Amino acid sequence: MSGEVRLSRRRFLRYAAGTAGALVIGIGSAQALERATPVALLGDAWSQVGPYLRVAADGRIFIGVRDPDNGEGTSTSLARIIAEEMSADWNRVVVEPLGLGIEQGNGEPRFTYGRQRSGDATSIPAAWADLRQAGALARWLLLQAAARRLGVPADQLRGENGMAVAADGRQISYADLAAAAAGIEAPKTLPPLKQPERYTLIGQPAGDVDATAVVTGSLRYALDDSLGNPVIAVLARCPYPGGALDTADRDAAKKVPGVYDVIDITPEQGQVAGMAAQAPALAVLAQDTWSAMKGRAALKATWKAPEHPEPSTSALEQKALELFGDDAATPSIVRQDGDVALARKKAARALEATYFQPWVAHATAETPNCVVRLDPDTSVTVIAATQSPRQVYTVVQRMTGFRPDQIDIQVPRGGGGFGRRLEQDYIAEAMAIALAKKDDAIRSRPLKVLWTRDDDLARDYYRPMAVHRLNASLGKGNKIVGWHQRMASPSALVGRAVPGDRLWQSELVADALPAGLVPNFRSDWYPLDSTLARGEWRGSPHVTPTFASESFIDELAHAVKANPLEFRLALLGDARQLPYSGRGGPIDTARLANVLKLAAEKIDWSRWLRSENGLGIACAYVFGAYVAHAVEVAPTADGIDIHRVVCVADVGRVINPLGLEAQLQGATMDALSTALNLAITIKDGKVQQTGFRDYPIATTQPLPYEIETAIVPSTAEPTGASVIGVPSAAPALANAVFRATAVRVRRLPLLREFARLR
Repeated sequence: MSGEVRLSRRRFLRYAAGTAGALVIGIGSAQALERATPVALLGDAWSQVGPYLRVAADGRIFIGVRDPDNGEGTSTSLARIIAEEMSADWNRVVVEPLGLGIEQGNGEPRFTYGRQRSGDATSIPAAWADLRQAGALARWLLLQAAARRLGVPADQLRGENGMAVAADGRQISYADLAAAAAGIEAPKTLPPLKQPERYTLIGQPAGDVDATAVVTGSLRYALDDSLGNPVIAVLARCPYPGGALDTADRDAAKKVPGVYDVIDITPEQGQVAGMAAQAPALAVLAQDTWSAMKGRAALKATWKAPEHPEPSTSALEQKALELFGDDAATPSIVRQDGDVALARKKAARALEATYFQPWVAHATAETPNCVVRLDPDTSVTVIAATQSPRQVYTVVQRMTGFRPDQIDIQVPRGGGGFGRRLEQDYIAEAMAIALAKKDDAIRSRPLKVLWTRDDDLARDYYRPMAVHRLNASLGKGNKIVGWHQRMASPSALVGRAVPGDRLWQSELVADALPAGLVPNFRSDWYPLDSTLARGEWRGSPHVTPTFASESFIDELAHAVKANPLEFRLALLGDARQLPYSGRGGPIDTARLANVLKLAAEKIDWSRWLRSENGLGIACAYVFGAYVAHAVEVAPTADGIDIHRVVCVADVGRVINPLGLEAQLQGATMDALSTALNLAITIKDGKVQQTGFRDYPIATTQPLPYEIETAIVPSTAEPTGASVIGVPSAAPALANAVFRATAVRVRRLPLLREFARLR
């Protein structure tokens, strides 16, 4: 083992010989750059390095994936970035999920794998440079070893499908070169990256690396882990936000056969939202799930509502309308260009619409769960599906006081995230129970905390409800010369250490279109008070305002008897780059116009005016990606039939087209299901939904049998894709229904997320 390699001031790679002649390459932390550790001194202490890949002597290539995979496809796409750069044989690649990479450094935790976060369309953009460098270093070392073996210059060799290949046809497998490669001195400069024209994996379709295990039922999710013979815990939680326990029969619960104990859970005070238990609760500990559930029922727990219970959605909606009409109410001004009031005075025509959107839950297929094995004196192991392992560590460390080397966070594949697993309340609950176990018979056993579906719906971090009022001023040629949008909602950033004047950032993006397209533009946000927990949901903060703005654009086109597609294209105007303060900017209007045109072409938009069915279209710019949906619907006696859905996306360079297609289809289905069916409602201060009977995720009907996707070829830097199919799907559906009905109505009952027009 020898050498070290400095790649930049932010990242560096280390490598060495592992056991059995393997080449191991890992990425270290930024802090270690200040005092780099020679590889020769590391030995086999690879916990300090965090291996990203290992070339084994038997020919297999093990690639560790740092970001959690909750169905986003990160296990496949991130591994293919490394495999591409090192010219690996994909059939010999074994993908392994990495737990949290952490070590002690200068009194502070050092995260050795980088960011480790998923679900907000950042995994690929954040990993693109790091992982290519790791793969390129592996290829460089292997080709250097092959050059010595074959007696030719390394620049006359190439990597190909797990082999080092010479110009004369001679070749040596990476497996035979691994041990020698580990002893080669590090390069003084960064190894060159592959030119895109030589890519053989990136841009080519690949099935999910876990697909076989998923469909055969052999894949182990977090819910399947147990660490031996765990104690099972289910919780009875206070259903009232801000409420408290009234009565409970603990003795009756303990008399249920198989029940060990009942433990009171009190949420920690003063913690950031999402980082502590959400509600007062009673945890029933038992030998199995059935006994725990029977014990919970035997508690017959009753709860007290707070003095000021959570208002109903209709009450919050009315409050929003009052704020819009109160000149004394002071909103946060998100963005202001020109003078919208003056534009309205001078306008040839002005229009206004009000839109209402409900609370929405995540309803992940796998409900929250957590396994904890705690030795109060030495260590703790936590197994949980999460989208942010570093936040799990923060909770565990705070509650135990352990050093980083005493905390093991394991992150198996999760059954859906959608933003729910960015919250760590279920981790905090599990840790509180593990720390409170007193009975010697169960104290040494692992703990497994399970949530039921009614638990999940009653104590989610919901997408906030919202009310929008939009005003537009039209000038000559029906051009939009003024746009004033007002939004009222309970911010998802309340309680998360965000200044009050920035709370709108969970609800709005300052530069989101049509900002920059209209000379007089203003965006205002009004806070609504709520005690319901809320958080990120599939594309926040794009999804909520996009529904309102894209629906309103159709309203404007209808009012001036214009083709909605042409009206949008005219609004986008000439191709140009618009400044954008959010992630992924600037906005290229030509790329957005292109996805609109392609979606229209594939739905045959030329039928728009004469079709008996309704055609709707909408577009969005989301985290650097451009997406458009076109939908065709037909009214029926019972509602609507969705005949066709087209989704077109431009995400820059595509890592795995098949994975991207799956993400677009899944996100579109979720958005349509939400628009058609879903709303969380509040009555008497608590959530009313308890399962899929009253929170009906759509099945085969009325969803379309097929969603046609089109991916725009691009050489731009890659963006994420897990959420981009959500924001424009619902407004495209609403616009199609609006066209199908061909009449203004106060409320379309077919769509919970459609407008109440004023």
